[in-house]
Amino acid sequence: MPFGQLSNSGGRVPSQVFGFDSPPSDRPAPLSSRLDESRDSPQTRPVLHYETVAPSSADCPYLMIVLHGLGDSLEGYRWLPGALNCPRLKFALVNAPEHYYGGYSWYDIHHESLTGVERSRDLLLELLEHFREQGVPSRSTFLFGFSQGCLMTWEIGVNYPHLLAGCIGISGYARPFDKLWAAPSPRAKEQRFFVTHGQSDPLIPIEPVRRQVEELKNRGLQIEWQEYPKQHTIAEFGEIDSIREFVLQRQADLDQERPAKTAIPSPDPTPRSD
Repeated sequence: MPFGQLSNSGGRVPSQVFGFDSPPSDRPAPLSSRLDESRDSPQTRPVLHYETVAPSSADCPYLMIVLHGLGDSLEGYRWLPGALNCPRLKFALVNAPEHYYGGYSWYDIHHESLTGVERSRDLLLELLEHFREQGVPSRSTFLFGFSQGCLMTWEIGVNYPHLLAGCIGISGYARPFDKLWAAPSPRAKEQRFFVTHGQSDPLIPIEPVRRQVEELKNRGLQIEWQEYPKQHTIAEFGEIDSIREFVLQRQADLDQERPAKTAIPSPDPTPRSD
């Protein structure tokens, strides 16, 4: 069975960490929103850019925020809405705040990683609040993160003070428990996590991640763990199906809590300025 991340056109590309060859200055400006923190100097404070993807259904009460891996960008995940095929789900594809060899990075993997993780975590917490201000409830919001984006999904799931629809982490890892759990939210043990990994991942070996997941389960986190015969990628067959099943089941569970099925507003595609 072939494995590989789906490209924008629906084909497969090799299993690897994905990036872009062109320099950042040559890339087109995002068509999406910028979370503009005008209270800080743009030279000293990074910003998050995101692009929304409209659903195929008018009945659309859910949003999925997608966080890419090291060296990638929102461009690398345009295939995801079509592949998941969840018509009641809007998507917000997000670029990490720092340029990295033509793509973007959530934190520096070589230096100051703690500072970078905490900075990106704070920016994502602000982005979630930005969506809440637009009328998108946290309880209707999924997080999806690959590799570095997976680590950021752990960070948000543990630290965010509101319940999310679900946290999906692919081919990544969490920070050591003493750092991840330094100041957890009271809702952390109520969040629902769906976490997958490749049994032959050459970049992030599976055994340490297995131990992390077991420790976090033992600490009370609700984690569904699945392994796949893949490398450092997203499996076209099997894994995507399991992610879809998790999303649809969470939607069905949350629909039971919802007093009426009403669509949520689309995230504002215009820049936000405070």
